[in-house]
Amino acid sequence: MTVHFIGAGPGAPDLLTLRGRDLIAASPVCIYAGSLVPSEMLAFCPPGARLVDSALMTLDEIVDEMVRAHTHGLDVARLASGDPSVFSAMAEQMRRLDALDIPYDVCPGVPAYAAAAAALRRELTVPTVAQTVTLTRIAARATPMPEGEGIAELTRAAGTVVAHLAVHRIEEVVKELLDVHGPDCPAAVVAHASRDHQIVLRGRLDGIAAAVREARIERTAVVIVGPALAAEQFPDSHLYSDGRCRS
Repeated sequence: MTVHFIGAGPGAPDLLTLRGRDLIAASPVCIYAGSLVPSEMLAFCPPGARLVDSALMTLDEIVDEMVRAHTHGLDVARLASGDPSVFSAMAEQMRRLDALDIPYDVCPGVPAYAAAAAALRRELTVPTVAQTVTLTRIAARATPMPEGEGIAELTRAAGTVVAHLAVHRIEEVVKELLDVHGPDCPAAVVAHASRDHQIVLRGRLDGIAAAVREARIERTAVVIVGPALAAEQFPDSHLYSDGRCRS
């Protein structure tokens, strides 16, 4: 028996990896967040599978489901939106499973920021413009941020800023970044990236909050800020240059 932590991707069912699909199909138990994982993805579950919506469950209740499956020797597909390595709350579940000696593994998925960048048709790292991407969030009503990891502190080196779990506090995000990036810095918000009802907003940092409110976006969105979003004048990278070393 194994608990499979599976990156379900940003939402579109066809962005689930083949490995993830096969693990779901082989697991008699599937635990998923109904508010984030589309119902179409559950079609990959085997007939008669136990489907558990974790959206309103506590950590203890989720782990209890895993323990129950372990007792009966049943594999569990634990679906996490995006990629499990970023803001998935996987770490605390793993800690519980380690204490209970229940085996688990991890299947990566397409992260939300990658789907958002694809929707924008932009590379987040552009030669001489931005070579660093910061993935972060704001504290707000969520778990407090570690000391030194405030969004303004992290982004003083510029680059491209990607804020997850922050669109409901977009004014606070803008306030934190204005002094660092300036009011005319390119900004974008992508909600429900990769889904049929995807919303893409582009603009300047000083105007993106108003656009978010007008579009009534309150959750399931990625905020991206940085000059790479609008860069046009930049040198070609050395990756494909004639003068690069060839082996």
